[in-house]
Amino acid sequence: MNEPMGDVLTFGIEEEFFVVDRHGQLSQAGDDVVDAAEAAGDDQGELQHELTRSQAEAATDVCRTHAEALRQLRGLRGELAEAARRRGCRLLPAASPLLFEANPPVITPNPRYERMAEHFGATARTSLTCGCHVHVAIPDKETGVQVLNRVRPWLPALLTVTANSAVSDGYDTGYCSWRYQQWSRWPSAGPPPRFASLDEYESIVDGWLRAGSILDRGMIYWDVRLSDRQPTLEFRIADVAATPEDAVLLGVLARGLVATALADDAPAPELSNEVLRAQLWRASREGVTGCCPHPRSGDLEPTKAVLGDLVELTAPALEAAGDLDFARERTARLAAEGGGADRQRRRFAERQRGEDVVDLLTGTGG
Repeated sequence: MNEPMGDVLTFGIEEEFFVVDRHGQLSQAGDDVVDAAEAAGDDQGELQHELTRSQAEAATDVCRTHAEALRQLRGLRGELAEAARRRGCRLLPAASPLLFEANPPVITPNPRYERMAEHFGATARTSLTCGCHVHVAIPDKETGVQVLNRVRPWLPALLTVTANSAVSDGYDTGYCSWRYQQWSRWPSAGPPPRFASLDEYESIVDGWLRAGSILDRGMIYWDVRLSDRQPTLEFRIADVAATPEDAVLLGVLARGLVATALADDAPAPELSNEVLRAQLWRASREGVTGCCPHPRSGDLEPTKAVLGDLVELTAPALEAAGDLDFARERTARLAAEGGGADRQRRRFAERQRGEDVVDLLTGTGG
């Protein structure tokens, strides 16, 4: 491929959130919050409706620098949080509902979403999660498949960066990313295989469509996929981050991996999906303060060491993009302080109350 790493790739970040009432239970005001925030906000980024009326989505514009992405994410979160506050609600950056919900969420009145809910039944109504997606520019889809093959061994490490769903339904799940386990129930979710070509990628998608396991190409839910709407590789592996800074760290690491892969002519690593799926299970369980399989050996190592190796592997690309100092500082802070899941778990351990975790993540409980 041999694309020069000095050519900075553009990227963008999408974040999904829950809208909860003052008690921390899921609200049905998500659509109203999105519409109000969109009307009151500036021209940077985009706010969108999601599958259920308890959710809201924000997406940055195309960005070139991590500072630009961070500024937009902070602004978009602020607009949604203010619109929620005016309606007696709160914006919750958690990847799974923190409290037990007696009733399933209400599906957003959109023909596509309603068709999904009818076709997939309880999978659509109970796999209630919020993710963070990173788009990184690629030259074309054929090249994108080659890049995908090279970056897939690093998916477990990327999953740990924003792991933010330790508490769900009012209890400690024992996982740092419980969202990843929930999301894996979709028939098209999980790690992508190592593709021989773009034709093989498309043949699998065609098989899914023929089987009815997806209704359209928007339901290609691999952890990293080719985007159909933009000329990008889309990383869908991650929980919504507890903080904008964690989300941007994920973004710059994903961009660094793509740039590094574009400059690499070595064959993509041989890694079976069965092994990669097991590695992702381990990463979802242990998060950033535990252990993670290292892509080079497959052996468990402290996640902080694996992330350190990821930063060093991608250092030339990170430096070319102006991201290296930011990436080193943020990964060091994650290693020292833990991530979103660790903050959830520490707060929950104090009184065993999910409401306390809601207060923490919405900025209303210290």
